[in-house]
Amino acid sequence: MTARVATASAFALVIATAALMLGQPFVGVNRLLPALSAADGLEHVIVTQVRAPRLMLGIIAGACLGAAGMLLQEALRNPLAVPELLGVSSGAGAAVGICVALGIAVPGAPVVPALLGAAVGGGVTLLAVRGAAGPSAVLLIGAAVSAACQALMIAAGALVDSREQGVLVRYLLGSLTGTSWQAVGPAAAGMVVALVAAVAVLPAVNLLRLGDDTASALGLRAGAARMIVLAVASLLVAVVAGPCGPIAWVGFFAVRIAHAWRPNSGAVQRLAWSAALGALVVVVADVAARTVLYPVELPVGGLTALVAVVVGTGLLLRGDRTARSSP
Repeated sequence: MTARVATASAFALVIATAALMLGQPFVGVNRLLPALSAADGLEHVIVTQVRAPRLMLGIIAGACLGAAGMLLQEALRNPLAVPELLGVSSGAGAAVGICVALGIAVPGAPVVPALLGAAVGGGVTLLAVRGAAGPSAVLLIGAAVSAACQALMIAAGALVDSREQGVLVRYLLGSLTGTSWQAVGPAAAGMVVALVAAVAVLPAVNLLRLGDDTASALGLRAGAARMIVLAVASLLVAVVAGPCGPIAWVGFFAVRIAHAWRPNSGAVQRLAWSAALGALVVVVADVAARTVLYPVELPVGGLTALVAVVVGTGLLLRGDRTARSSP
């Protein structure tokens, strides 16, 4: 355990340093500390006002998505239960798309309409799953709400002109471009509140892992507890959807890595590992997004989705081989 923590910490430090160094202009290791401590200068502005807030927002976004993925997969007992099936991310995207398409000027755009859309999308899902029979029904209802919101996103994208379309598409694919400290502060506060709520629902999550019948026998109202967990997961995703857009499949990828590393860990450890690995995934994806094809910047959400497809395919093939080999 100690060796894994040390390895993960060293890798995280390397990636965080690379996030501050890489780009145009390149800031070498020998100039990084002077740039951070300087009072002015181009390198100081680039590192402290452009790259540092982007790094912090990536950490916040990944931690929230990793924690949300852990809550969903544990409460619904399904490794494919991801935040994208809550209607929260797609609701945020739909709200931003509608505002852009209709020319609605909203103060704080796109953060304010995204947060409102996330609340509406998550709220519709929560209302729809009331009385749903089991976790499978919850996933199907969430997928239906997400599909409806995505249809609104597509319709809104078709109505905007080509100049606005590029900006809208970049947001809908998930991006950390243009991050400032003004966006980091509210996101950090939202993350703290949401993670405290996540820790508070962990006892219910532990019982839901055992199945509805067992949880009910132990005194838990499974349906009501599942709705509370969904609400907390929706809050975690909404914190991200406002400033970053829907960064896809981080909740799936981070939780799978955490499970592979610590399959028998406790609930608090699983939540902590999922959040930490989610932060690492987003920061790595963001560094790759802005450096691989420089000066072209790729969408962070596109890269995380691509990695998740590869990992998900590997998990399905592994599960199929295990099922065929079992007596």
